[in-house]
Amino acid sequence: MLDNSQIERIEPTPVDSAKVRQPMYAARKKIFPNRASGSFRQFKWLVMAVTLGIYYLTPWLRWDRGSFSPNQAVLLDVANRRFYFFFIEIWPQEFYYVAGLLVMAGVGLFLITSTVGRAWCGYTCPQTVWVDLFLVVERAIEGDRNARIKLDAGLWTPRKLVLRVSKHAVWLAIGALTGGAWIFYFADAPTLLGELFTGTAAPVAYITVAVLTATTYTFGGLMREQVCTYMCPWPRIQAAMLDESSLTVTYNDWRGEPRTRHAKKVLAAGQLVGDCVDCNACVAVCPMGIDIRYGQQLECITCALCIDACDGVMDKLGKERGLIAYATLSDYNANMMLATAGGSSSVNPALVRTDDGLFSDRVAHFHIRKIFRPRTYVYMAMWSLIGLGLLYSLLTRDRLEINVLHDRNPQFVTLSDGSIRNGYTVKLLNMIPEPRTIVVTMQGLEGADIVVVGDDIPAGRSFAIPVEPDRLKMLRVFVRQPADQIRAPAQTFKFRVEDRASFESNEYTATFNAPETAR
Repeated sequence: MLDNSQIERIEPTPVDSAKVRQPMYAARKKIFPNRASGSFRQFKWLVMAVTLGIYYLTPWLRWDRGSFSPNQAVLLDVANRRFYFFFIEIWPQEFYYVAGLLVMAGVGLFLITSTVGRAWCGYTCPQTVWVDLFLVVERAIEGDRNARIKLDAGLWTPRKLVLRVSKHAVWLAIGALTGGAWIFYFADAPTLLGELFTGTAAPVAYITVAVLTATTYTFGGLMREQVCTYMCPWPRIQAAMLDESSLTVTYNDWRGEPRTRHAKKVLAAGQLVGDCVDCNACVAVCPMGIDIRYGQQLECITCALCIDACDGVMDKLGKERGLIAYATLSDYNANMMLATAGGSSSVNPALVRTDDGLFSDRVAHFHIRKIFRPRTYVYMAMWSLIGLGLLYSLLTRDRLEINVLHDRNPQFVTLSDGSIRNGYTVKLLNMIPEPRTIVVTMQGLEGADIVVVGDDIPAGRSFAIPVEPDRLKMLRVFVRQPADQIRAPAQTFKFRVEDRASFESNEYTATFNAPETAR
């Protein structure tokens, strides 16, 4: 067990220090975060591996849809206006599914933020994930915090030049891989990869890779925390999502203050001593360069690396973990009232402990049930209802559709025998990756028949026509009705389509127009 004075003191300058805090528009000061170790850091490694794996590997997954559709599991086929996601195929008119997923993502983000704070920012945001990846490269090439600071402050030598060129080259390679992976979502990945290297890919592919390479390199390598602080709107919005029961990364000054590195001398002098030894380990590991001991601030992404750093120091001192921890504002306020004797004095850590040095039973601790409250139940209910609605719609949607457009001019034609003819554009949608023979039948409109223009199909009230897999078939048809059968200037009837092999059917109600004198 170490003494307070034996804990190494790091000398970072937090960007949120009241003494050095810069105005909103100021030149960036480089941040050299130390490498953290602990449970939250391990969790972040896992999240980074999973999210990057999903992003880079998903375009290479295959899904057999038969010989008439692409076999890429996830594909946004812009040319054919289709979105494929494993067994799901979305047509343009079904974009409401995508809109529904975006609404679910928004409600889910509200739910996560209201319960565990900016967990999205700290663990799964692409900016956080790629910055973590770039920092791994930086540490591997230039060393940990002290080595990087020394290298940055030193003169340009051949060694520094080699290290910097190597680092930026790897960053650019990661940016190129990021842009390359993105375009693979819009075309068959193996085919497009070959075209990229042979120079036969479309110009837009090279432009997209170049743009994403530049943005990934700039945001992840050069701007880093500035993207979160200045460019992202979420830090400003999140305040509306939090309440007293939301978990946030908190410095528990009710047990940490007064902080000192010389506890024995201070105690001998009869003064109060808190658990914080002012080692600044929490500041040194922060990728945003802030000091969490100044309280909650918009720069904090709640990555919890400061918790790992502080817990490591507490372990060395033989003290309880949790000086910096996830806590709710309600628990923090209750413990502050206890440590300040109801607000009548400054923080006295002795008030939160018993005579044997353990925490008092009156100290509030987090329990999982505290995050389950009416607000979270409302968010969960909204999220679940939207998801169930989308799922029901997806499972019950029609894969055979018909759309009919009546001619606008002329609305009807009187033929030489006195009969009335109306023209229609009929669109048959075969929304499965298999060929079909569709039977089109006219229901209602007594005495009328259908003539298919440009096709050798005899006139009648029904006809069968083949439709290619996963395609739209457009027909030009005329509907004729004898004058003595016309009952009104505007009559309704139905076009019914049916696939007798699968028993799927659909209907469209159309209008037949006629002159007043035809009756």
